[in-house]
Amino acid sequence: MLKIWGRISSINVRKVVLTAQLLELPFERIDAGAAFGIVKTPEYLARNPNALVPTLEDEGFALWESNVIVRYLCAKHEAGDLYPQDLRQRFDAERWMDWQQTTLNPAGREAFIQLIRTPADRRNADALAASVSATEPLLATLDARLAARPFMAGERLTMADIPIACEMHRWWGLPLAHREHPHLRRWYQVLRALPAARGVLDLSLS
Repeated sequence: MLKIWGRISSINVRKVVLTAQLLELPFERIDAGAAFGIVKTPEYLARNPNALVPTLEDEGFALWESNVIVRYLCAKHEAGDLYPQDLRQRFDAERWMDWQQTTLNPAGREAFIQLIRTPADRRNADALAASVSATEPLLATLDARLAARPFMAGERLTMADIPIACEMHRWWGLPLAHREHPHLRRWYQVLRALPAARGVLDLSLS
């Protein structure tokens, strides 16, 4: 059985859990990180020297970096479906996964930190406003992308949709006045309605 180390309040852990549930893989999730500790222990550091979550264990093989874990599971269990075999479609999916990690997530992270992780009397209004300002054009990019196709990499669900769905779960869970992005919203509702999304995309932020 797969082991997933990491607290479900982490967006990166949610990516891995969503992937495992989409693939209908049995797994055990062990709370780790933040208040749960564990990540600084010698046993955990032997699996993941970064002392971060998530970490995946698969038959003695330990893997870290959330989007890499998503790729690994999809390649191992759904090559040709969630993990496209056509090179152009695969690397189209790859680039959107990287974009989520390098562009979308850094833009929206500060809004999450200010609104969810910071007490109200200590919030930085300028940092929050800058995060919203950086994120909204990126959501417009996603909306335009999804105006022309049902999923991020084309006609069917692929690994590209997983990290961005978790990112949108976090963004739309923030107590903000959200602009309307109809194509992005339509796509997200399709993913959120999947049985595999239960316990992931329906969680409150913390």
